[in-house]
Amino acid sequence: MKKRVECNMNIIILGQQGAGKGEYSQRLKEKYNILHISTGNLLRDEINKKTEIGLKIKEVVESGKLVDDETITEVLRKRLKKNDYDKGFILDGYPRNLNQAEMLDNILQGLNKKLDLAINLLISDNESIERLSNRRTCKKCDWVCNLKNIPPKKPGVCDKCGGELYQRDDDKEESIRKRLEDYRKKTKPLINYYRQKGILKDVNADRDYRLAMKDLEKILDDLK
Repeated sequence: MKKRVECNMNIIILGQQGAGKGEYSQRLKEKYNILHISTGNLLRDEINKKTEIGLKIKEVVESGKLVDDETITEVLRKRLKKNDYDKGFILDGYPRNLNQAEMLDNILQGLNKKLDLAINLLISDNESIERLSNRRTCKKCDWVCNLKNIPPKKPGVCDKCGGELYQRDDDKEESIRKRLEDYRKKTKPLINYYRQKGILKDVNADRDYRLAMKDLEKILDDLK
């Protein structure tokens, strides 16, 4: 059994589509015993629980629109108020723009917390398209695999729950290119925002994940 260590840091992970934000977040969670908060999962949980805000989110999603900054931030605020992250947290999928970054600063300030590190996963557009077009998601548990790099043990079947794997519409090439364009317009300015704060670290994710993980672990170990 691998020894689990602790980092006691609050971290956000940035990077364009296909960079592996969720995958690296999960690996860091397992190695450093740190809470992984995915805003995508938080929104799905609200929908599944049929809360007041969850019904609002469902209506927006089904209309094909994006959930607004205030709603996403309120869901995150509720999660962070649980204060069960004494070993730190890694935030995946938020913030996605400068407005959300400022909202996050306000939330953490109100909780007497702060961000310690912003990880920026670097990847080329061609690699993003290659990875995402080969990505498959489980219809039941949202487990994600990659037909090329991390294929399922049984074709078309989820390794975790046995559910059916499918290709999301936004993982098709035309949609991916639109998402990358949107990233450059809205999310990329976050890089300068956190670089100016002195907490941004770049990691080359355009290669084998084991090499990128070594760099990530060195960054966290050096900052502990």
